[in-house]
Amino acid sequence: HPHFAEIIGDTIRLRNQYCPQAKVCVLSNSTMIHRQSVHDALMLVDDNILKLDTVNPQYINKVDRPNGTCDVQTIIDRMKAFNGHIIIQTMFMRGQYQGESVDNTSEQYVAPWLDVVRQINPQQVMVYTIDRETPAHGLEKASREQLDAIRDRVIAAGIPCTASY
Repeated sequence: HPHFAEIIGDTIRLRNQYCPQAKVCVLSNSTMIHRQSVHDALMLVDDNILKLDTVNPQYINKVDRPNGTCDVQTIIDRMKAFNGHIIIQTMFMRGQYQGESVDNTSEQYVAPWLDVVRQINPQQVMVYTIDRETPAHGLEKASREQLDAIRDRVIAAGIPCTASY
């Protein structure tokens, strides 16, 4: 939104006035965090939750299908700029889409993602899987065992992590 920073400012002002114990949380797809005004506004919220489903550019283009270009390295660099005031949310799934695998639970995807998560050093990581029917058929939930294994690797890296099934 072109007035994102102002909206966050108003939200925090109203929270402070009417419900100071409430947390202000923002969940973002991370695509606009390169804008300084967006970064500054997210630094003001209690929970700055940013999506990072993979660090593989081909996977992003195949699955997320962004409008225009999506430079994952810029997103990673900007996530680092939050200096830990960030919660990373990642969706893991399996299955096929248009005859191609969309499984990001394999070591090919998890190991590089985990390396980047360590570099970003977030306050927390949330891993989850598909929760409802998707428009694309052939997508499957990551298993509880897969999510738990990924969660445990994040925790072993010294970063709090939750898994939702």
